[in-house]
Amino acid sequence: MTAHVLSVNVGSAEPNGAKTTPTGIRKRPIDSVEVRAPGPKHGGRGSGVIGDFIGDRDNHGGDFQAVYAVAREELDWWGSRLGRALHPGMFGENLTTTGIDVDHALIGERWQVGAEVVLTVRGPRIPCGTFAQHMGERGWLKTFVAHGLSGAYLSVEVPGTIRTGDPITVLSTPDHGVQVPTVFRAFYGDVDALRAVVAEPVLDPVEHAALSRRLVEELTRRAGSASRGAS
Repeated sequence: MTAHVLSVNVGSAEPNGAKTTPTGIRKRPIDSVEVRAPGPKHGGRGSGVIGDFIGDRDNHGGDFQAVYAVAREELDWWGSRLGRALHPGMFGENLTTTGIDVDHALIGERWQVGAEVVLTVRGPRIPCGTFAQHMGERGWLKTFVAHGLSGAYLSVEVPGTIRTGDPITVLSTPDHGVQVPTVFRAFYGDVDALRAVVAEPVLDPVEHAALSRRLVEELTRRAGSASRGAS
């Protein structure tokens, strides 16, 4: 199967339960979108997709989370598990893809999308309470994290138009082995994953520094547990 964009999706501001900040997680398919680098997370333009709303600018958006992609194959897997159909955009993704292994892409992998756009894989999506509320499944965050496949955030290297049906071609892959799920596990304290990610400066420098601190904390905690166990 030729890899391509099955759906392009955008969200508008909607109420977010009891929270005062609205959300744009409910994405709806449209024919095409314009993408560009939105700038920094704090003080930038939010989404890399023009017309897409992001409510929580503290945790979402910016150059390293400009576009969010989820594989249709992954939505189908979840739909089978949950016993309901999951439409394109259900996970809040801007691009619903097919034929490309989004969830095992390498950090720094570059994709040509359509005739103009070049996107770079930057990291996993970390699920939040808004996502859990949107899905309406009991224990959703725990279940999603345990599965370990999150889709991928992408930055915009070359701006332009992405259309439904556009082909996706992998232009280049880096020479390290850090995949999106490795970073996902690192964010949840997996020491082996933390070591792998910290050894390669592949993330947003702020996230790399945070995971470096997390690795030290986890190793210190393990050392303390071993010391108590030996006493």
